Amino acid sequence: MAELLATYTIRKSGLWNTAHEISGPEGKLGVLTMRRNGLGMVVSGTYRPEKGEVLLFRRDPGILRGQFSLWTEGREWLGSSLRSSFLRREIAFSTGNKPFRLLPLASFGKGWRMLAPKTGELARLIPGFLGRKTRLEVFRRVDTELWVFAYFVGSQASWETWWPGRADDGESDSVPTPSGASKA
Repeated sequence: MAELLATYTIRKSGLWNTAHEISGPEGKLGVLTMRRNGLGMVVSGTYRPEKGEVLLFRRDPGILRGQFSLWTEGREWLGSSLRSSFLRREIAFSTGNKPFRLLPLASFGKGWRMLAPKTGELARLIPGFLGRKTRLEVFRRVDTELWVFAYFVGSQASWETWWPGRADDGESDSVPTPSGASKA
């Protein structure tokens, strides 16, 4: 595993429509808010950083869980997430140039691993015991927008991660590899 580059803390407040305050080594980074519909399903979110551009999260039409898209306030698409099946716990992220995946930790306990196709584990999302506080550990350089998006999607299904996920280094059956490329 790579060396730990940074640790961020995410504190959750509210019950129905929640606010998640994100802070890092330099102090407060911003607030992520999640909005639910009348049935309790998360339908959208907004990340308002202390400095920088506001990010909008929107549930895409479809019946699969984890199907969201990430946009800037200026309507620029930054990425989307998709769960390929009701039963799989893998969440695939597409950012236009590189696919990423969110998988449960390889050991017992709640949490997610964020994996890149060639470099392996980028970050870990580890929720606290009651789920009101989450620790994000970053091991490789990753854009803030991407890990905020991963937290937004992963925090909605943290109870699914208690049972260990597979212990792979980033290779995936659901993320296609270019033709002619072979798995090592």
